[in-house]
Amino acid sequence: MKRFLVLMCLGCLLSAGLSAQQPVPIYKTEADAKTEVKAAVAKAAAGGKHVFLQIGGNWCPWCIKFHKMVTEDQKLDSLIHANYEVVKVNYSKENENNELLATLGYPQRFGFPVFVILDEKGNVIHTQDSWYLEQDKAYSREKVEHMFLMWSDYTLKEAAAKYGE
Repeated sequence: MKRFLVLMCLGCLLSAGLSAQQPVPIYKTEADAKTEVKAAVAKAAAGGKHVFLQIGGNWCPWCIKFHKMVTEDQKLDSLIHANYEVVKVNYSKENENNELLATLGYPQRFGFPVFVILDEKGNVIHTQDSWYLEQDKAYSREKVEHMFLMWSDYTLKEAAAKYGE
């Protein structure tokens, strides 16, 4: 009987440990963000896209909310991948990526997450403070969709053609 109780306790502890495991991290703290961004710019240029930088950290609940919403919403996930090369840039005590963020105009001044959109040449064309995308205690799906559409390469080319630029 004692063996049975010991095995039951061990089983409970093991199953509790498995269910309490951390989710897969969104941001890779060890990643070389400069290299990842450079590769994304090259890929964007070849594919007629822009680059979407999601800057934040695994410590940030709003970063996790944004990631979860975009990846779980089929339309948003399709929109972002159809129009952008996506790079998740880590900002944490392990790796602040200060050198890269300096070249982007210090977007971290807006808090986290912050989104930076680069054109196919790697130039910053928009920095988005995520606060404007919030609604109540989450993100507004409509505002996020609008951002993805408004800064896509297709929309910018369409606007330039319409207004003669």
